[in-house]
Formats: sequence, structure tokens, C-alpha cells
Amino acid sequence: MSILKITASDWEVLKIKLSRKYNHLSDDDLIYTPGEEEVLVTRLAKRLRRDKEYITFTLAKELSNLESNRL
Repeated sequence: MSILKITASDWEVLKIKLSRKYNHLSDDDLIYTPGEEEVLVTRLAKRLRRDKEYITFTLAKELSNLESNRL
């Protein structure tokens, strides 16, 4: 699995996009500390009932186009 690098500023935008796409995620689900990408991926995989590869792919896809409003 590839390692994501998410900056604090990118996370603020990404968090909004994820909360819109998955409206059942709580603020606790979306807590992120830079450098702890693996913890975030594991938590989201469990909460969304998906595998880590899907979560990593989804996050990477959204990170590649943060300016877009598309979910």
C-alpha cells in the first residue's frame, strides 16, 4: 500500500469533502494529525466498512484535485 502524505492545509479541504460524501462520519472519525496517515486510513476503513486500499485510493484521488467541488 502506498503511503499518503497529507498536509494540515490539504486535510482541511479533504475533511470537508469527505464529510459531504460520507455524511455519517463524525468529527471524531475525521480527526487527523499530520504524519499519522495510517491511523486515519485504518479508522476510515473500519467506519466505512471498506478495505484500506479503497480508502487510500479515495484519499489520493481527492488529494490530486482539491480545487474541485466534485465528490
